[in-house]
Amino acid sequence: MSLMNQLIVAPILLPLLTAALMLLLGEKRRPLKARLNLVSTLLGLSIAVTLLLWVRGQGQAESIGVYLPGNWPAPFGIVLVLDHLSALMLTLASIVGVSALLFARARWDGAGASFHALFQIQLMGLYGAFLTADLFNLFVFFEVLLAASYGLLLHGSGRARVKAGLHYIAINLFASSLFLVGAAMLYGVTGTLNMADLALKVPLVPEADRGLLHAGAAILAMAFLAKAGIWPLNFWLVPAYASASAPVAALFAIMTKVGLYATLRLWTLLFSEQAGPSSLFGGQWLIYGGLATLAVAAVSILAAQRLERMAALSILVSSGTLMAAIGFGQPALTGSALFYLVSSTLALCALFLLAELIERSRSANEVPLEEEDGVLPSPLESLHPPKGINLDDEQKAVIGQIIPWTMAFLGLSFIACALLIIGMPPLSGFIGKLGLISALFNPLGLGVAPEQPLTVAGWGLVALLVISGMASLIAFGRVGIQRFWKPEERPSPLLRRYECLPILLLLGLCLFLSVKAEPLLRYTQDTAASLRTPDAYIEAVLATRPIPGPTSASAEVQP
Repeated sequence: MSLMNQLIVAPILLPLLTAALMLLLGEKRRPLKARLNLVSTLLGLSIAVTLLLWVRGQGQAESIGVYLPGNWPAPFGIVLVLDHLSALMLTLASIVGVSALLFARARWDGAGASFHALFQIQLMGLYGAFLTADLFNLFVFFEVLLAASYGLLLHGSGRARVKAGLHYIAINLFASSLFLVGAAMLYGVTGTLNMADLALKVPLVPEADRGLLHAGAAILAMAFLAKAGIWPLNFWLVPAYASASAPVAALFAIMTKVGLYATLRLWTLLFSEQAGPSSLFGGQWLIYGGLATLAVAAVSILAAQRLERMAALSILVSSGTLMAAIGFGQPALTGSALFYLVSSTLALCALFLLAELIERSRSANEVPLEEEDGVLPSPLESLHPPKGINLDDEQKAVIGQIIPWTMAFLGLSFIACALLIIGMPPLSGFIGKLGLISALFNPLGLGVAPEQPLTVAGWGLVALLVISGMASLIAFGRVGIQRFWKPEERPSPLLRRYECLPILLLLGLCLFLSVKAEPLLRYTQDTAASLRTPDAYIEAVLATRPIPGPTSASAEVQP
């Protein structure tokens, strides 16, 4: 087994061991835990980038790495698989994790207990969900990341967080129940939970059992779609994300992508064009579910007044766009959707962080903010102020220094986030949306006439991409005028450099993608091509053999 194959398990083991060590340290050694968290997260990012470069540098057939944690062959043992898609999602989650943690170190990591341990457990669940190759362990990692997210959502307390947290926990517990029911039905029909083995068993299911197979897949899909925020299963998402603390909401920007990833992975494996009578099962539901989500989110964002709610609704716009694009089953469209996924996730993560800084100055804000009572818990403000920091007239801790260019930084960052999310040229958001529209009209590539004209659903996606962009333009323009250009006196917010650095990092990456879009577009197109023909994935998983132990080796040399 090569060193790279062994490195596949590192993104899971690293946060697991780090979280265990943090729990042993206790709450009294919070500065040490913060430094340990940052070092571990940065190391996880370096591992993810290394794996991404390895996958990118290999040929199409050799770019799949397989690791058997229990040293049992598939489909009987646990299998971790690294391919183009999982490597991309690992790197994206690592970048979001580093950015959210840097922001949290300026203020939020001390607003509650066990923040750093929960943060590492959340990353472990994300990494495991992207790497696992069987449904049972996908459920396990889903529960790991959800359990950590329950604590992170309530981090900092406050009435709004508790209220939204209860809804969040209830809907995710219900979705987890659907996950178990759907997985059990698939196991009952096929006799396996390994994804590669399922791909081989689905075309062989007898006609009498095919209805049960489709019912199990539909129930499983409902669990994924609820986590991805698809309408009408997304009523919980906006209140929960808008109420969470800024670094937690930024980390949650990748959470909905886990549901999208699971849907894309299983749909392209189980119901590919080689699936016989089940080929492309459920594709129309994905398309119209995505279109409905996109339409509802575009209308809702026009009514949003708070920047946090606009960011949460923008996540729904992104989810609807991606789900509809996935449902068409066209490699060119899927490749453009993956590019759009990267750009939108980075921009939304930056917007969640930026929203907290912009809303910090509220003296001239006419928008009611009753839902945000207790953003920073009173015990932290009044009883335990940071050392060396004075209290203002309202007995609140004065955090950070007044930077002369504070409002310029916030204004320019807000404009950059808005333009990226709207999809204005020449930024990466525009490149992603243009790629989607181009792929709809030219599924075989530019200069090649399509075999069939654009369908009604295709025209609907094109129209909603334009309409959602216009709705976001109106909404962000209105909020920008209220926050930055309204002629009223108000104090400049107090910022720390730790709070500005992750925003600059995320926006800098988006600008880099705008200038150097071709390498990522080529990578995402290769990813889409490998998803359309999953034979290499299936063969790599099922052909990997366990490492012989000492007993086996000695038995082979005996006469």
